[in-house]
Amino acid sequence: MTAEQDAKDVKETGDVQEPGDASDGESTGVEAEAIEKTARPAKPKRAFLARLKRGARQHWAAVTLAVALVAAIGLTSWMFFFVYQPDRQTDDAAGDAAVKAASDGTVALLSYSPESLDKDFATAKSKLTGSFLSYYTQFTEQIVAPAAKEKEVKTQAAVVRAALSEIEPDRAVVLVFINQTTQSKDRPDASFVNSAVRVTLQKIDGGWLISSFDPV
Repeated sequence: MTAEQDAKDVKETGDVQEPGDASDGESTGVEAEAIEKTARPAKPKRAFLARLKRGARQHWAAVTLAVALVAAIGLTSWMFFFVYQPDRQTDDAAGDAAVKAASDGTVALLSYSPESLDKDFATAKSKLTGSFLSYYTQFTEQIVAPAAKEKEVKTQAAVVRAALSEIEPDRAVVLVFINQTTQSKDRPDASFVNSAVRVTLQKIDGGWLISSFDPV
């Protein structure tokens, strides 16, 4: 093709491509894309750091909670072995002592023989206290002793069962079930009676004494 034909073609189409036009457009697009790719990772990085901090906080919160839980369990165990158990053992021992005192006192109160009245009454009075002691002393001297001597009354009590009903530092209530046999000159064949009494005790000088004796 001749130079004249080339000039003719250019004139007819009117399109003249300047050198570097296409490459400049492509280069601008590539540069923009590169800038966008360079700036894009900033947000994921911040999110990753936030998650990392959040995870660290959760980790230490879990550790703190675990330590607190272990400490609480340790304190509870210490209280059980060094506070609760000794108190419970003390209460059990005091309750057992109260039940024994009520049982022994009941037998002493309801058991006597004409041959040993003074001794029997003295034994019973050693287990009593307060106004009940005064009442028992007067009652045995004025009523029981004369009748027992005259009619040769002999009575013997035995505890079938005793149970602690109430317990306080200086007071206890025990329910006592008893069997009692009675003989006399008029009725030599022993009569048998079973009954229950509510025995109230007071702690005096470290020991339990009967302050009230009520049939149930």
